[in-house]
Amino acid sequence: MSAEKRVVAVLQHHGDVGPGYFEDWLREHRIDYRLVRVDEGEPVPESPEEYAGICSLGGPMSVNDPLPWIGPELALLRGAVAAGVPVIGHCLGGQLLARALGAAVSRNPVKEIGWGKVAVTQPPLAREWLGATPAEIEVFQWHKDTLALPPRATNFLASRWCENQAFVIEHAGIAHIGVQFHCEATPAIVLIWSGDDTWYDEVQAERSATGGPAVQDADAMREDLEVRCAAMHVLAARLYARWWRGAALRAGTEHAAHAIR
Repeated sequence: MSAEKRVVAVLQHHGDVGPGYFEDWLREHRIDYRLVRVDEGEPVPESPEEYAGICSLGGPMSVNDPLPWIGPELALLRGAVAAGVPVIGHCLGGQLLARALGAAVSRNPVKEIGWGKVAVTQPPLAREWLGATPAEIEVFQWHKDTLALPPRATNFLASRWCENQAFVIEHAGIAHIGVQFHCEATPAIVLIWSGDDTWYDEVQAERSATGGPAVQDADAMREDLEVRCAAMHVLAARLYARWWRGAALRAGTEHAAHAIR
């Protein structure tokens, strides 16, 4: 097994939207990764087959924006699924995965910004990815668009305001997952997002446009922040471990052992 295939490619699209807890999880399990700074002009990898897995992160842009890297990243994700290289997408990354596989991404009726509940819609699949959980769980959101499900995808979480929150496509033991929320968000990330004038202006504009039924102000986002993030990261760790099972097939048995701890 080549050294490259032990590596997870992590694609970052904005300076303030880093890998967060996903990076912490990779380090904890001694899984090598390569951070690709798309936001700084680093080119999107041409071939997915060099990697054990691919993670696509979030960002304030839309999949539908005419940005030069979107086409190459869609091609990379589409090629990864075809080649059996597991993909995980967070928020924008989940939308990119859906779009790469032929699904539409469009404006959600309202923006979800802050902490909110998502409900389990497919209990067996949710147990497989998250373990034993309540019927509703709390996650951190920050998105304006929503995704349709690509072919062969199954969604297992939904919020009141956005139906498709976590979809899975699995074939021959390899699973690809896109989540609409930010389970990778850390307290530091939430503090940065909720303290920036650009993010604040977005919340105020949403309240003016729709009443903002699914947005929070900074104080609400920061309430019990450490505890909330810790609880979300317990679920994120289970989700990442389940995703890594397929990636471990490409990374070798040593890394596979780390995935099931």
